[in-house]
Amino acid sequence: QVQFVESGGGLAQPGGSLRLSCAASEFTFSVYAMSWVRQAPGKGLEWVSSINTGGGKTIYADSVKGRFTISRDNAKNTLYLQMNSLKPEDTAVYSCNVQFYWGQGTQVTVSS
Repeated sequence: QVQFVESGGGLAQPGGSLRLSCAASEFTFSVYAMSWVRQAPGKGLEWVSSINTGGGKTIYADSVKGRFTISRDNAKNTLYLQMNSLKPEDTAVYSCNVQFYWGQGTQVTVSS
C-alpha cells in the first residue's frame, strides 16, 4: 500500500522559508508524476504543484507561483517543496499526492 511520510513543517514568520519533504514507499516512485496539495483550516483540498517523473517539468497554482519550488530525488524516493516568501494564507496541512493517494501531511503555520 502506498505510504508517504511528510516532514519539514512548522511555524514560520511572514516572508520566511520552509522546506517540506515527502518520503514515499510501497510503489515505484520514479514512474509517477507527483503533487503537493494543501488544506487550510475550514477549507477544501487545494492543489499546489506537480512535477513529472524526471523532474524536468513543473507546474504551480497561481497562488504559489514564483514563491514555491517543487523537486524530487528518484534515487531517494523523496519529493520536496521549497517554500519562500511565505504568507499567512499559506497556513495549511501540506500533503504529497499520487493518483488517489496522499499522506497525513505536515502542518505549516505562517504567523508573526
